[in-house]
Amino acid sequence: MSADGDGEGGRVGVSADARALIEKLKAEHGPLMFHLSGGCCDGSAPMCFRVGEFKLGGIDELVGEIAGCGFWMDREQSRRWAHTRWMVDVVPGRGASFSLEAPLGLRFLIRSSLCAPAQPGGGDGDECDGQIQ
Repeated sequence: MSADGDGEGGRVGVSADARALIEKLKAEHGPLMFHLSGGCCDGSAPMCFRVGEFKLGGIDELVGEIAGCGFWMDREQSRRWAHTRWMVDVVPGRGASFSLEAPLGLRFLIRSSLCAPAQPGGGDGDECDGQIQ
């Protein structure tokens, strides 16, 4: 399963299956956004909402875009995940969430890979092996 991000060197990508589902959801619901929570409901599962139906707070930041949808997460969680790249994928099953895909018997999830941390005296520490696992 290959990942493709919507931006050069972005931290978040999207699988072909997830992209197809996102396009289906956009056709039905209009513009969408994703939020990755570190807490309640599905824990660290990405949740998909209509734009404007999820209240972003001052601690949320835009970390990328997938399939034309903004991808937001808590600033502190983003800092903790600074040396990762992740891909939004979709699998059968229903999470306990308010995410738009739940009624379809599907759920979004994150597949991630660890990037090399910054090395003293060299490199920017932003090297990934290219594989999202």
